[in-house]
Amino acid sequence: MQYEIKYKPSYAMAVVRLEPGEGVVAEAGAMTYMSPSIQVNTRMRQKGLFGSLITSVMGGQSFFVVDFVAGDQSGEVGLVSAPVGDVEVLEVRPDHGFIIQKSAFVASEKGVDLDVQWQGFTKGLFGNGLFMIKVTGSGKLFINTFGAIDHHVLAPGERLVVDNFHLVGFSDTCHYEVKKFGTWKDSIFSGEMFVTEIEGPGEVYVQTKNVREFVDWLWTILGPRVQATGGSR
Repeated sequence: MQYEIKYKPSYAMAVVRLEPGEGVVAEAGAMTYMSPSIQVNTRMRQKGLFGSLITSVMGGQSFFVVDFVAGDQSGEVGLVSAPVGDVEVLEVRPDHGFIIQKSAFVASEKGVDLDVQWQGFTKGLFGNGLFMIKVTGSGKLFINTFGAIDHHVLAPGERLVVDNFHLVGFSDTCHYEVKKFGTWKDSIFSGEMFVTEIEGPGEVYVQTKNVREFVDWLWTILGPRVQATGGSR
């Protein structure tokens, strides 16, 4: 499968070129454009209706994906997810998978398996409403970040502590532990903050910005206007 990452690093878009019969699996809503020859099929990344119902009843997350397959002619599809950020391509191998944020997933080749039965996805073990997908199999995995991508390679026994809102993903060869992390900011805003301590060997991908801080900053601008509008009625 041929691809190109355009407009790096702030407004990155993955352009995937597909030959007849070739396909790519993408997050629902990631498509920006596609050739007319591309056939699409939206489905829930869950095995069977019963599994989907169980996920819903137990309060788990659903995960919709779209299959893009080239028909009789070759074509291309443009894929993007985060509003402002970068796109990276990871190589998934049978002996080297990844654990990534649900929001970081853009697309993957058909040989890549996205495990949504994993507890990090169904039960949100990483806290703060963050759900992680376990990625195994073989093929290319496209991920995106909010902000730039900060890549770390950990040696065996080397550790890194990452704020969960900045955590994009890490190799499944790593050991990890999710912990609460209290700061003065938590006391002021009465919120919970989680970090993940990751131990190598493996790779860790971190995003330089996070949505929570962006929303807080945005509210400092919009909040007074909203309150002023409400008070004028």
